[in-house]
Amino acid sequence: MLLQLIKFGVVGIVAAIVDVGVLVALKELLHADVLIASAISFCVSVTVNYILSMSFVFKGKKQSKLKEFIIFVVLSVGGLCLNQLILWIGVKFTSVYYLIVKLFAMVIVPVYNFVTRKIFLESKEK
Repeated sequence: MLLQLIKFGVVGIVAAIVDVGVLVALKELLHADVLIASAISFCVSVTVNYILSMSFVFKGKKQSKLKEFIIFVVLSVGGLCLNQLILWIGVKFTSVYYLIVKLFAMVIVPVYNFVTRKIFLESKEK
């Protein structure tokens, strides 16, 4: 389990770099609304995360890759909702810079992601 958590962390760091990179590019270069930019960046990072997670972290159940991806995306929507809620509260009701709020979300959301993926996507076979 420790090795799996380490791999999950490395994949998470890569996905986080993609997430923040796309967020900053959309917000700062294209002047997109922070919530729209965050939703787009989160979706891009989820795709990267799926590919890396199911290749290196979790041993998937015996099911089609399409079904596996759909489950991954549905679980990730919960993470997106949590991410958006944290960003909305942080940006709307505090004077905290949006990237600081994003960093806070990036601590909370991975816990949700690991637990749900472990339960719903990983094979129980040893």
